[in-house]
This record gives sequence, C-alpha cells and structure tokens, in this order.
Amino acid sequence: MTYEVLKNDPQVRAYIEAGNDAMKALGYTEHCFPHLCLTAETAAEILRELGHSQEVIEQAKIAGLLHDIGNMVNRTFHPASGAEIARTILERYGMDYRSIGVICSAIGNHDEKTGKPVNIPSAAIIIADKSDVRRDRVQETCMEKIAADIHDRVNYAVTRSEIMVVESPKSPIIRLCLDLDVEFTPVIDYFEIFLARMVMCRRAAAFLGAEFELVINGAKII
Repeated sequence: MTYEVLKNDPQVRAYIEAGNDAMKALGYTEHCFPHLCLTAETAAEILRELGHSQEVIEQAKIAGLLHDIGNMVNRTFHPASGAEIARTILERYGMDYRSIGVICSAIGNHDEKTGKPVNIPSAAIIIADKSDVRRDRVQETCMEKIAADIHDRVNYAVTRSEIMVVESPKSPIIRLCLDLDVEFTPVIDYFEIFLARMVMCRRAAAFLGAEFELVINGAKII
C-alpha cells in the first residue's frame, strides 16, 4: 500500500473529484489532485529534511493525498468524514491498523477550526496544506468575481510560493516564502484569512522540533 498506488485507485479518484466539484460549486479554491499531491509531497520533503523514517514519510504522503476526501460529503465536517472514508479505503488494501490510526488521526485533525498536530504526519500535512496558496488554485475565471472574493483574490495575488527547511544553530526553520502582488490585494488581506492557519503552522512546526517563518515579498512577517 503506497501513495503512488492510491493516486490511481478509481475509488480515490472519483471521491476526490466529487469533492472538488462540490468545492467549485460552493465557490472554493481548487481541492483536487494538484493541491492534494502538492500537500503530500511537500509534507514528505519536510519530514525527509528533518530526518524522519521512510515509513513516517509514506504515512504523511497518504494522509496528504486523502486529507480533503471528505469534501464530497460536507465541507464543514470534512476532516472527520474524510478520516472515516480513508479508513475504509486503507482497510480494503489490508494496511496494518496502527498505520491506519496514524493516517486517520492526521486527516481528522488537519483543519484549523477543530484540529491540532497529534502526530508527526499530522504536523507535516498541516504545514503543507496551510501553506498552499497560489494563483493556480483559483477556479473562478471572471476577474471581477476573483477581485470581489477575498479567498480568490489572495490566492490569485500569490505569484510564487515556496516552502523550505533551513538549518539554524537553535533548531531547524520551516520557512514559507511568498511573492504577493500588493497592487492586486494588500498583505493585510492575506492575514484576514490565513492568520489562524499560520498560527496552526507554527504549532505544527514546534511539534516537529522546528520553528516556522513566513516571508512575504522578502520581508520576514512571522
């Protein structure tokens, strides 16, 4: 049972696509394979840089791929429903119960409203998920509507997003660097929707024994 196998599973693909169709209808940014694979692979890279085992890295990749699968049921409760859907899929593949527990806990605790870092894969996917802000996630095509919606406006304004692990004498730093078009939206708009998520990222980094930094347009913000 691997991340690569799950990416091509017909049930997984159908449920993820159904969830993104619902998100698009509700006016949300993209929550399909580009976001999910980026979350999975960014989480894996963070853990790889911090020296974690291949087993833990693979758990984080699977959790990252499946973390939004509950969107096909309901956005508000998607972490809990997603964890339950993931459990049934992973049991179908015969994954050991301990790993299923780790992965489902990570999925069920990734949202800033109800969750917190509860294990290593959880902390990594929180950072990877909450850091994924970029123009490509905007599903609306009308520029007037993009400008009127703060979530679309902020995502559209981000022209570069990069997350890296940087060594430091005290502890590693997980640094998110963004280039934001301030002529399209001011920096304060970013914080209006992302402040709680950045606080969650800071807590997740601490869980991993690291610090979290946010750099926007070359200036350290957090």
